[in-house]
Amino acid sequence: MFFHKKDVIHSVNIKEAHPRFAQLLLEQFGGATGELTAALQYWVQSFHVENAGIKDMLQDIAIEEFGHLEMVGKMIEGHTKNVDQTDAYKSSLFAVRGMGPHFLDSQGSAWTATYINEGGDVVRDLRANIAAEAGARQTYEALIKLAPDEGTKEALVHLLTREISHTKMFMEALNSLGKLDEPFFGNVQPDETVDIYYNLSSNGGKDERGPWNSEPNFRYIADPVSQQ
Repeated sequence: MFFHKKDVIHSVNIKEAHPRFAQLLLEQFGGATGELTAALQYWVQSFHVENAGIKDMLQDIAIEEFGHLEMVGKMIEGHTKNVDQTDAYKSSLFAVRGMGPHFLDSQGSAWTATYINEGGDVVRDLRANIAAEAGARQTYEALIKLAPDEGTKEALVHLLTREISHTKMFMEALNSLGKLDEPFFGNVQPDETVDIYYNLSSNGGKDERGPWNSEPNFRYIADPVSQQ
């Protein structure tokens, strides 16, 4: 059961409309990294989880993301009001669609459920969520640099901050399962190549080494063909 409280989760104060910037904001409304995608992804994932605490966390974050969707929608609405005669309005998607948010990204592509990344395994899903939050954070950082006014910027900083908060929550949930930095999960045992690093590229004749291709984590093999 859902109840909508007629207050946004965080204040949105816009003094002057900028429809071209509103078109960029559509990325976080109807885009792949947007709030609708996150809200639906986490909500659906919660039905797959047996751990009561993690289920509750996913549902809480999902509802918060719906609140963020409302914030972004309010910003898009504020940046497209009373500007239908301006050149900026005529050069944006809102000239055809009308003011306010739409389920489109900044390039006019319609939102699709293929953006949602869920797979019925809590470890797999939590890791997908960390990646999703990273993508959203990157988009918000780009939007903040282009924000046309302080009110918009302040709201976007809050949204970026909450992406970081959610990432921390997902990481702690993984850690509680002992899977934060553990790549093994599921029921199928890997074969004998699991700890082998294959050197399959050349960087100007110099092979770079690090913990990702060195002992004790990996056995470094320069020629995988010779190992067959």
